[in-house]
Amino acid sequence: MQISSSRQGSTNTFFLLVGGAVVLLIVLTLLLAGLNRRGRTALTGASDVESGGLFFYCAAGMQPPIEKIVAEYGDQYDIPVRVQYGGSATLLSQLEVSGTGDVYLAADDGYTDLAYEKGLVEERIPVASMCPVIAVQKGNPKGIRSIQDLLRKDVRVALGNPDQAAIGKKTRKLLEDAGCWEAIEEHVTKKGVFKPTVPEVANDVKLGSVDAGIVWNATAAQYAELEAVRTEELDRGAAQITIAVLQRSKTPTAALKFARFLAARDRGLEYFAETGYEPVDGDVWEETPEITFFAGSVNRRALEPIIKRFQEREGVIVNTVYNGCGILTAQMRTLRENQDSGFPDVYMACDVYYLETVQDLFREGVNVSNTDIVIVTQAGNPKGIKSLEDLAKPGMRVAVGQPDQCTIGVLSRRLLESEGLSEKIRPNIVTETATSALLVPQVTTGAADAVLAYATDTLAESEKLQVVPIDSPLAAAIQPFSIARSSDFKYLGERLFATIERSPDAFTSAGFKWRLSSTVTEGSKGKGSVESEEETGDPEQP
Repeated sequence: MQISSSRQGSTNTFFLLVGGAVVLLIVLTLLLAGLNRRGRTALTGASDVESGGLFFYCAAGMQPPIEKIVAEYGDQYDIPVRVQYGGSATLLSQLEVSGTGDVYLAADDGYTDLAYEKGLVEERIPVASMCPVIAVQKGNPKGIRSIQDLLRKDVRVALGNPDQAAIGKKTRKLLEDAGCWEAIEEHVTKKGVFKPTVPEVANDVKLGSVDAGIVWNATAAQYAELEAVRTEELDRGAAQITIAVLQRSKTPTAALKFARFLAARDRGLEYFAETGYEPVDGDVWEETPEITFFAGSVNRRALEPIIKRFQEREGVIVNTVYNGCGILTAQMRTLRENQDSGFPDVYMACDVYYLETVQDLFREGVNVSNTDIVIVTQAGNPKGIKSLEDLAKPGMRVAVGQPDQCTIGVLSRRLLESEGLSEKIRPNIVTETATSALLVPQVTTGAADAVLAYATDTLAESEKLQVVPIDSPLAAAIQPFSIARSSDFKYLGERLFATIERSPDAFTSAGFKWRLSSTVTEGSKGKGSVESEEETGDPEQP
């Protein structure tokens, strides 16, 4: 049947319209998918790496658990992770020369510490521990029981190269301490072999190329054909496996996400446990973790820019609650007693006094900074106040912090009692505020003639105020940082502390005196609890 030209034109137009609509629908679908994907990855930084993936320098001995972790991570988040295996020292040299890559996992944290000292890595997260053992074939046919047995003429030995592999460096150090390294080194040079990685040492023992080799206990556990012989000398050499994010990573947020996944107790660490390692009690896994940070009000000006920077780099959320420490600690007790959610993961008090009241719930703290307690009056000091005694003059209007609600209240009460002025000044107290932040406004608005406040709280309106120093060792507050014992994000909390530790300018510009030394603490390295540091010349603590 012949179709008229008019009908044929209409038909063509119809198909063109339908085809155009289909193309438009496909384009819109792709755009929406892209928007959804960008929204999903905004906090993790994943959108920056999906095309090229992450580059991972990894100690060769870790290959069994790492292959499983990388496969699961790639499947779950569609982010490829390219792994380069090698000896820990060899990899460190490579990343130092190349200046590229995202993460580095060494078999001994001495290498990641060295990388940190060289400015090659930033964050370091503990993964697992292991110790050296003598690996022999199943049944121990040569009857090797000690380091001295390795020196027998009928025993061929393989060791890791001390200049390439972590196991080699650790072995040399332990045997030097035991006074037998020179003899072992000579024996291996003549009758054995040095290998660049620990799997190569284990394989030589497995194949019978040598009779014994010193490997990690976790490595020996991965070979059904081998058994491990423990000795007193080698038991002293426990090593911690640590993953670090490279300073030059172009996608540090995505690198940190992968590192958190690898070091999570319910993700990557399960694979380490399966393959013979002793994993740390790592954080729980959340793609975008949220932690709660209770902070005394005095810390706000210093902490806000630090927390913002930490959130952006880590791809996490920090829910910060600022208030008087009396209020915060009372809230903590209520949350704990009622087993409610919302208990803080970390806490930075206005003074050590209010950390001590909840010390059973927190690890030992680190004293970060301190600030003076001062008398604050209006500019020009119209009442002529020169000392605490002047606050007791008739008609003087004084504002102080409420002792049961905020630290400044407790410290002011202690200060006045020590000077024998508490009862004399009491009739002149017109206001007791719930937080330190509310004290200075009492002067600027004319509601009080003088207040006892932190020196840091006077900076914002310094042109309207006059500060009168107080000559007393008790006229000071010390700000400690600590991590909750119950937190599921202890290592994340330690990295937040490390960010604080690297930010002295944020505190000094806010009027605080910096207390932390320039040395790297265990908390900075992410390798243990944040613990206190005592320094000489500090104001007396309550």
